[in-house]
Amino acid sequence: MSDAPDEESKTEEPSEKKISDAHKKGNIPVSREVGIFASLFGLVIVSQFFIWEKTKGLVIFLAQFIENPGSWRLDNTQSVTNLLELVSNAIFFFLIPIFVILTTTSLTAAFLQNPPKIILHRIKPDFSKLSLAKGMKRILGTQGWIEFSKALFKFVAIGIVVTIFLEAELAGVFNTLLSHPNSIPRVLLALSSDLLLSVCVATILLAGADFVWSRKQWFKNLKMTQQEVKDERKQMDGDPIVKAKRLSLARDRLRKQMISAVPKATIIITNPTHYSIALAYNHHEDAAPKVIAKGKNLIALKIREIAEKNNIPRVENRHLAQSLYAQVEVNQTIPEEFYRAVAEIIHHLSAKKN
Repeated sequence: MSDAPDEESKTEEPSEKKISDAHKKGNIPVSREVGIFASLFGLVIVSQFFIWEKTKGLVIFLAQFIENPGSWRLDNTQSVTNLLELVSNAIFFFLIPIFVILTTTSLTAAFLQNPPKIILHRIKPDFSKLSLAKGMKRILGTQGWIEFSKALFKFVAIGIVVTIFLEAELAGVFNTLLSHPNSIPRVLLALSSDLLLSVCVATILLAGADFVWSRKQWFKNLKMTQQEVKDERKQMDGDPIVKAKRLSLARDRLRKQMISAVPKATIIITNPTHYSIALAYNHHEDAAPKVIAKGKNLIALKIREIAEKNNIPRVENRHLAQSLYAQVEVNQTIPEEFYRAVAEIIHHLSAKKN
């Protein structure tokens, strides 16, 4: 059984992260019908504005070549090369406007749907796409039936348009062919151009509908289950267990740093049993005393134990100890509001030593 969530359980709107991840992987909404319409539109432009003049020039060139073959010397390799270059240039200049217009319309249709972006993930080989079972599932699945319906609609719509167009134009074309045989190429070209225009108009509705549907279907496929939303939020916020572990490790590191810093303390202020604050002060270097360690309960006892081993003086001041513990972090100098109280204690200890 597949572990993938079913469509009915996807009730939540896709998050910004999921949409962004989809874009990064190249999963973007694309309407194939818009691309087909752009190609037809390019052909219409070519047939309406370029093909006749370009065809006339190419026909004149080829006619001269066919009518006077003796004028072209083919007695050596160089003359044959020159002739091939001449013919190739004529064909190239005939095809280049067609190629440029078709490429421009196709790229414009692609860029208007989605901004251009290089996605290496899309060119990575995916051998799962070679699976016959998955291929049959795509063909016979919902998406396959939708593509079949679009193809059937195009076939019927274009067939109706072509039938109506030919019924309306066929009589006039036959009359022209019988009365003016020399105009056959131009008439056929005009007929083909008008037919292309009619087909292009007929596909506008399908292209517009497919453009809207492809985006809605893409957005629908990105919808998430409630569990996916929770998992993503947990991933972004961090797993509570991992966060707790990190916090515990950070506290352990801070605790070890504090304990190792206690021997450098100038004075230990206690309350007398629950809190211990280690202050360091050098009047030649420091602007104000700094808290280098603090703790309560077991840590407070550990600070006092180290202070006794290192002959660091200890002063009991319940209010000052609790206030320093609550308001000053480790490695921070004490605020001005504590200057007087701490200065009196340090002065008292200095006088006592002297």
